[in-house]
Order: sequence, then structure tokens, then C-alpha cells
Amino acid sequence: MMAVEKLNRQAVENVAGLAKLTLDDAQADMMTEQLDKIFDLVTTLAEVDTTNVEPTYSPIETQTVLREDVAVNANQTKALLANAPESEGNLIKVPTIIDEGAES
Repeated sequence: MMAVEKLNRQAVENVAGLAKLTLDDAQADMMTEQLDKIFDLVTTLAEVDTTNVEPTYSPIETQTVLREDVAVNANQTKALLANAPESEGNLIKVPTIIDEGAES
């Protein structure tokens, strides 16, 4: 088994700084302790022999069920445009959102 270096507070504070997080002393101590326990668990899991164990991608057996790709309710352009407040040709007219003449 390879020796694993313990996580130290300086490393936690460095990562927190990179993530733009501010930790007070109590939070830094708590995070250091919690992350160290998590890393210990990961190290313990890495020691488990999984040589003949099939990977598990889901805890239950699933199968994707696909329906046939069939278009329905086609050719309803006139009915759909009848619901629009204003239309022109096959397009729905909407209010202008960007005023190109406005000054920045």
C-alpha cells in the first residue's frame, strides 16, 4: 500500500481561493477535516480488489424503449396561425425586442 499524504489546511485554503470562496478559520478547519475523511474513504475503496467484478452503470436493469418516429398532426399551419395575434404569410409577427437605432 502506498503512503498517502494527509490533506492540510493550506491546500484547502488554496483550493478555496481558486474557487473564489472565503473561509473563516472554523470553516477551513471543518473543511480540512471533512475532505481528509473523504480522501481516506477513497483510498480505502481503491484497495478493494475488483478484478472479476462487472462494472455497474445502473443499480437496476433497464432497457431503452423507443417508439416509432411517426409525424402526426401535420399540415396545421393555418390552424396554428389562426391562434396568433398577428401573422404575415406563414410567420407569426411579434413585437420588436431589439431597437437597432437605440444608443448604447
